[in-house]
Amino acid sequence: MRIDGLPHLALTLATLATVLLLSGCATKAPAPRQVVMFPPPPDEPRIQYLWSFGAEGDLGGRSRLSEFVVGEENVHRPIIKPYGVAIQNGKIYVCDTQAGNVSISDLKTRRLKYFKPAGQGALQLPVNIAVDDDGTMYITDTGREQLLVFSADGQLRYTLGQKGELKPSAVALTSDRIFITDMRTSAVRVYDKRTREQILSFPPKSDNPDQRLFQPTNLAIDSEGRIFVSDSGGFAVKIFDAQGNHLQTLGELGVTPGQFALPKGIGADRSGRLYVLDAAAPVIQLFDRDGSLLMFFGQPSKSGEGGLYLPAGLTIDYDHVAYFQKYVAPGYSLEYLILVTNQLGPKKVSVYGFLKKV
Repeated sequence: MRIDGLPHLALTLATLATVLLLSGCATKAPAPRQVVMFPPPPDEPRIQYLWSFGAEGDLGGRSRLSEFVVGEENVHRPIIKPYGVAIQNGKIYVCDTQAGNVSISDLKTRRLKYFKPAGQGALQLPVNIAVDDDGTMYITDTGREQLLVFSADGQLRYTLGQKGELKPSAVALTSDRIFITDMRTSAVRVYDKRTREQILSFPPKSDNPDQRLFQPTNLAIDSEGRIFVSDSGGFAVKIFDAQGNHLQTLGELGVTPGQFALPKGIGADRSGRLYVLDAAAPVIQLFDRDGSLLMFFGQPSKSGEGGLYLPAGLTIDYDHVAYFQKYVAPGYSLEYLILVTNQLGPKKVSVYGFLKKV
């Protein structure tokens, strides 16, 4: 049976595909990509800016023909105002505080989808996210004043916190514990993953400004169990052991290296090096295990494509370097990734790599 119009449509699409292919062949080859490294020459580079994206179109997963047929408005899918970022199982998760959703960018399929549940799991102001090995998502929602926990398929499993009890900002995970920074009580709350009961809160009230938290926003946990907290209100990073005992304070108010104006995103690598993102500077400072400053990078006026624009979130990842090795300068390979969110500009998520010589 012949359906009128289909042969004509097929011919039109085939012709369009040919035109697009020929027009693509006629364009000039793209200019060589500039390599941005930190620190700049003549120092030995340790960090390289690799890649960034701000919408599904930047992932490179759709052809020009599919964009024409589907419609540009259906494939753009922007990230508007990101904060927290996580990467797990080939996917980058970003909390969008303005859109009220979590964008999930699949590095394999190069597609971006929005996670925006309805009903009891509806998000109001998602700020930070952590994702477990099995895909379970832990999302702090400052608007709801709760931590929301979703299964990998997006079903709400449970929440932590009652109205007026918490003002959660950051979340971090270990094999058996959930760590939440609570700006209401200026503390870190620790919950048992299995029972969901709170088992610890720290630090205790103190008159010593080095040992207390003023406005804890972000946190990270290293392989030794040390807990690093960005104290935005205290202009410092506070370091605690696994029992919540204060170990060390890094930084003070200021804009010179080793000082902080607005510390937020934070991450620790497997060697104990610590990355602290200063949203006001804006730079990322790198400290060794003992707290000595090693380097800093990211100022827009000096960093070219690798510049930071109102940065917020940061995470360290060792499991997805293979996706980004193609961007690395000759003579180097990647040890791990540093993912950063920018709340201004088109590059909402920027990926940097810690280099090692080959």
